Amino acid sequence: MDLNPPPGENYAHPKICFFHVFFKAAALAFYILSALFISNFVIIFVVTVLLAALDFWVVKNVSGRILVGLRWWNEINEDGESVWRFECLDQESLARMNKKDSWLFWWTLYLTAVVWVVFAIFSLIRLQADYLLVVGVCLTLSIANIIGFTKCRKDAKKQLQAFATQTIASRFTSSIQSAFTAV
Repeated sequence: MDLNPPPGENYAHPKICFFHVFFKAAALAFYILSALFISNFVIIFVVTVLLAALDFWVVKNVSGRILVGLRWWNEINEDGESVWRFECLDQESLARMNKKDSWLFWWTLYLTAVVWVVFAIFSLIRLQADYLLVVGVCLTLSIANIIGFTKCRKDAKKQLQAFATQTIASRFTSSIQSAFTAV
């Protein structure tokens, strides 16, 4: 993954990029600022977790699909086993994805989790189990999206490789068949 955003390219979906960042920033900002202005832990917990849950939903169902062309979900099959399901756009559509949108998506996804980890360390050092609970819920939601989209991206790469191999093989066999029928 490139550390710098692509130069000279604009965001293809600025509103979706805004909301992708907004709910992450809102949860983090509320968590930080609430310690200064609010003494009621229940309000801090509910609002912070609500903002983190909104972020989880927006990333999983909207920005992931539009900014990077990926979607994931987990379901339980008839045997009671957890099954991951992945969707990705076709190869042409993935190639047309905006690089700046993709850069923003992946960096904010990982950076948010890192910030929640830092907050967890501070809560541990200060022996604040209640705030560690808030951070734990937010970190869990963040990591769930990271795992889901990382697995989805790997699955998409495997699907593209399988498609490319199948296409090359079918063209090769059709070329051989046409060579023998011409003789």
